[in-house]
Amino acid sequence: MARKSLRVSPENIEKVKRAFKRTGLTQNEFASEVDISTRQPIGKFLSGKTVDHQLFKEICFKLDLDWQEVADLYRDSNFELDSEKPELAVISESDNSHHVDLLIQEIRQKISSLVQERCGKMRVLDMCQPIQLDTIYTDVNILEKITGRRRLKISQLLDGFDLESHDFNRLGLSKKIEERVSGLIAVERYSKLMILGKPGAGKTTFLKYLAIQSIYGQYHTDRVPIFVTLKEFAETQEQLDLISFINYLFNNYNVDIEELKNVLKSGKAFILLDGLDEVIEEDIHRVLKQIQDLFKQYNKNIFVITCRIAAKEYTLENFTEVELADFDDEQIKIFVEKWFQSKNQDFTKTFIEQLKHNKAIKELATNPLLLTMLCLEFEDSGDFPDDRSELYKRATHTLLRKWDSTRMIRRDNVYKKLTVQRKEDLLSQIAMTTFERRDYFFKQRDIERYIADYIRNLPDAQPDPEALQIDSEPVLKSIEAQHGLLVERARGIYSFSHLTFHEYFTARKIVASCNPYSLNDEILKNLVTHINDYRWLEVLSLTIEMLPDANSLLLLAKRHVDSILANDEKLQGFLYSIYKSSLSVDVPYKSAAIRAFYFTQTIPSLGISADFTLACDIDNSLDKDIDNYFNYLVEQIDKYFRIEIETDFSSLKVCLALFRNPVFMVNIVNNSDIGYNINILFDNAINYKLKQELQRLKNQLPRMSDINRYEDIFTQWVQKIGKTWLQKFKGLIKYYYMTDKNWQFSKEQKERLNQYYGANMALVDCLKSNCYLNPEVRSHIEDTLLLPIAEIEKRQIRE
Repeated sequence: MARKSLRVSPENIEKVKRAFKRTGLTQNEFASEVDISTRQPIGKFLSGKTVDHQLFKEICFKLDLDWQEVADLYRDSNFELDSEKPELAVISESDNSHHVDLLIQEIRQKISSLVQERCGKMRVLDMCQPIQLDTIYTDVNILEKITGRRRLKISQLLDGFDLESHDFNRLGLSKKIEERVSGLIAVERYSKLMILGKPGAGKTTFLKYLAIQSIYGQYHTDRVPIFVTLKEFAETQEQLDLISFINYLFNNYNVDIEELKNVLKSGKAFILLDGLDEVIEEDIHRVLKQIQDLFKQYNKNIFVITCRIAAKEYTLENFTEVELADFDDEQIKIFVEKWFQSKNQDFTKTFIEQLKHNKAIKELATNPLLLTMLCLEFEDSGDFPDDRSELYKRATHTLLRKWDSTRMIRRDNVYKKLTVQRKEDLLSQIAMTTFERRDYFFKQRDIERYIADYIRNLPDAQPDPEALQIDSEPVLKSIEAQHGLLVERARGIYSFSHLTFHEYFTARKIVASCNPYSLNDEILKNLVTHINDYRWLEVLSLTIEMLPDANSLLLLAKRHVDSILANDEKLQGFLYSIYKSSLSVDVPYKSAAIRAFYFTQTIPSLGISADFTLACDIDNSLDKDIDNYFNYLVEQIDKYFRIEIETDFSSLKVCLALFRNPVFMVNIVNNSDIGYNINILFDNAINYKLKQELQRLKNQLPRMSDINRYEDIFTQWVQKIGKTWLQKFKGLIKYYYMTDKNWQFSKEQKERLNQYYGANMALVDCLKSNCYLNPEVRSHIEDTLLLPIAEIEKRQIRE
């Protein structure tokens, strides 16, 4: 006899609450909708308590829910289901319980080796051998709201970013906007789940991990994990139905089809269907029908399906769609730790440190596939390649060609003439057009127009504008779904998946379009005008690396840098003063590094932020000496002064390192006398009065022998006169060695000085890049850095 009441199953309570919330009605208002006088039955329904079975069905109908899916039919197994759906009837209580539990455990034991074989290892890209999944797996996060379906404007996507700032966080294109939940929690929360994700986001790995965790007894231990690669299923010659295919997988493990069906009927299967997007178009309708049929027949089981974002619209009713989130910093760190631990290599700390200092490479690391590529690259030498453009080329190659080909996946070619080479050319054209316009996000109609413009110039292209527009949309979706290089950030708004790719393809377009050997090339001339624009620095650096010959570009860049101050007599006088001051010092560093030191120690008094980085970048030995001496200085002096080193010693450490004698480093390491630095300056001082002043300061220091015997002596000295002594010492150095501080510049002149400083920083960075540069050109550029125009012209005449 049929029961007269029903209740919502515990695992579906949250689902019905969300469905109720979507109505926007109060419980009283909803009660009127189902024609009852009180809200109490509604409250009982939402809390999982029993209500009349007819009312239960009516409520579900109003909430657009399948009542048999959300009802607690398994626990209420005496309930008589609709006769038109006998296949949904659960096993009677007398046959169920203990028998089913034993059957589940028996089948789990039988298929354990199958699951481990199919899901226990991973091997991608250039890995020499497979690796155990559980040794490398990093927990994934899920976005419950699909990124590309948000209704946001471009201004909202750019909110909080200053495009004019040096530190604009590379626009944070993949920043966390939506709330994230653990992947395992999402599977618990939604028993029918469609997981969407970009190429290489880790969808297959996650599904394999679920299967392995289940068979190892760590997750859903009361269910039978069934992992199916949908591509493999679709390509079976016999075109089996899905149950027969699963039976085919289980057949060699002594699981017959009746046992399989009993598991499915009991609702105890954990069905994991991987790679819906990998099924080719001619098979997709059959595969979708098979999935739907399996779900309708056995809908009490847990279903998880994976598919790439932007694949064709595969709408499966009753499935909740979520998105696999990019890795955050913590996930990257965990993955890298596990990767190198599994390889018995101690590269983790170095790897993470390098990512911190290279934001462009770090962007790629948010994608698990590209992070794997970076780890493989790092394994060989414990470092990333000097040539970043080559690294990015490999990354795009991985997404455009390698990832699918290594897994023998054949995609539908939506436009026969669009080869991989042409896709790269198309992406380069889009990148250059949008980057020049400062468009980091672009509307779908605009990008489709760019695609149509490109297609129009291909052989045998459709001349009809409407046909071109029709062609452009599937090409866009193909690039997004198959390669993930363009992604939909909000409804109808796209960007490159990483700013790194936007910059790389922009540089690629420049290299393809310019004449690298000509000083009159307009493309190169235009590029160097952006040397003061922080947005363009990575593009400039990549272009220099990718050019077959960087001589013309760097000579043009040097000319542009010099032109910033060229027409201002007063600023030229300032550069001449810097130049003359640098000649008074006899130290074993490059002359340009000495000029950079004076320059960057002078302009802060003009309100321009600068430090000794430029000098160190010009001459690496200076950088090494400063670091070595500063480490010692910090250890010895900060112990007593207890003040902020970076603020109080930044100038001092450069002065002390710069004005040293040849035995400076040896002595400073072996002699712990803090007053020794006075000897260094004393020995190098040219001015007699300076020597007197230095000697006076030295005499004020306590003797080292006293410090060793009575540490309190130095502490007391610091408290009484230490800080005053330090200020006098620094002031003395600046007075005798620094340039004139009484320069009076206008606001415009100060701004040009700031531009000049930034442009020289960028130019030196370019010189350090891995590019082809004639030694004579390199020497000329380095030797004339920070020189006034008159001196540059003299040297050109002499040359």
